[in-house]
Amino acid sequence: MSDFTPLSGLLGGALIGLSASLLLLGSGRIAGVSGIAAGALFSPGEGQRAWRLAFLVGLVAAGVPFVLLAPAAIEASPRPLGWLAVAGLLVGVGTRLGSGCTSGHGVCGVSRLSPRSLMATALFVGTAMLTVAALRFGLGAAP
Repeated sequence: MSDFTPLSGLLGGALIGLSASLLLLGSGRIAGVSGIAAGALFSPGEGQRAWRLAFLVGLVAAGVPFVLLAPAAIEASPRPLGWLAVAGLLVGVGTRLGSGCTSGHGVCGVSRLSPRSLMATALFVGTAMLTVAALRFGLGAAP
């Protein structure tokens, strides 16, 4: 368990919770990244595109200080780009099928004790566990 980093995980989780809370308190919006991205790219309502794009730019821009000051904090994936593209596509399809994503359900919905979000998050985690088991043991993919 060399990747066990409880303090940085706690700090990161607190920052994610704080940002989701600020978005909810400031605008009444849920910080579901897939919904924000879909709204920015495909069918934003009137006056909706600007804040959605700013949110998405902020997600990417937030990593810049870490790349410059602590490059080891953000490591590249050991997986080939093709695997990452397929994984991203499957996540996108899953978020549309599940009417929300891990950020919307897992961060915002669970904190509100939403039964739908609790179930969705349990399914996300269970599916992730099965996927890892299938890749590691079924296909022999390295961790």
